[in-house]
Amino acid sequence: MKITKEMKIGLVATVGLVILFFGLKFLKGLSLFDSDDTYYITFSEIGGLPKSTPVFADGYQVGVIKEINYDYSLEAPIKASIGVSKKMHIPEGTRAEIVKDLMGNMQVDLLLGPDHSKCIPVGGTIPGSVQGSALSEAATFIPEIQKMLPKLDSILAGVNNLVNDPALSASVHNLKTTTAEFAVTSKKIHLMADELQGKLPDMLAQADGTLRNTNRLTGKLAGVDVQGTMSRVNATIDNVHQLTAQLHDRMNSRDNSLGLLMNDRSLYDNLNGSIGSLHQTIGHADSLVTDLKAHPKRYVHFSLFGKKDK
Repeated sequence: MKITKEMKIGLVATVGLVILFFGLKFLKGLSLFDSDDTYYITFSEIGGLPKSTPVFADGYQVGVIKEINYDYSLEAPIKASIGVSKKMHIPEGTRAEIVKDLMGNMQVDLLLGPDHSKCIPVGGTIPGSVQGSALSEAATFIPEIQKMLPKLDSILAGVNNLVNDPALSASVHNLKTTTAEFAVTSKKIHLMADELQGKLPDMLAQADGTLRNTNRLTGKLAGVDVQGTMSRVNATIDNVHQLTAQLHDRMNSRDNSLGLLMNDRSLYDNLNGSIGSLHQTIGHADSLVTDLKAHPKRYVHFSLFGKKDK
């Protein structure tokens, strides 16, 4: 049998169509040989859910949306058929949820039920719903944002005035100057720290010597009989008190010389009169000395011829 060009072209076209068919199914995520189990999900609305949307369970893709059936009589909910791997067993109480991200990508998440001992039979129905998207949640904040816009505009105007304020520029300049001065001060502190670090061993040695001397002094003080010393000091103070009391008694008594000297009025008057006479005598002597200096010839006579000077 001879294969003509027409037969070759037809064979190539057939193989191409087969590859195209299975390639499209593969790109859509559909099973190439329809070996998946089929389940159904009912929705009151699907939010634009397309065919071939991936189905996830615990974040892992377990199937895709195969068909979506819409009841135009509005008597039945929207029913979507999903193809799920035969290895997947869906427990009872599972729910389906349509999720849409900010980029508009959609997926169906199976929220598996807690009881894994009882499973939904193949061909069973799973209740579904649409999760609120991030955009829809953000839309609820739009009225509040609109209320905040006037305040935000005022705040921005205040910030703009603050930025354009010359005082702010001056403050920034002063801050720059302060930073430079702080850098210089920090450098000086660093140099002082280096110098102190160099002197630190000597200072520690001196401090160690001071501590040793302190320990010696403390040891000597510990050996001092403080109680005996305080007793002797107290005895000395008592003796001083007794001596002071005796001296006070003698000064106030007329039975002794010191008492008479301190308390006898006539002795005081006689002594005062004697001191006054002594002052007069000293005054006369001073006058005599003054007159002697002024007229020495009245008191001393000396002549070679025996003539008297009057």
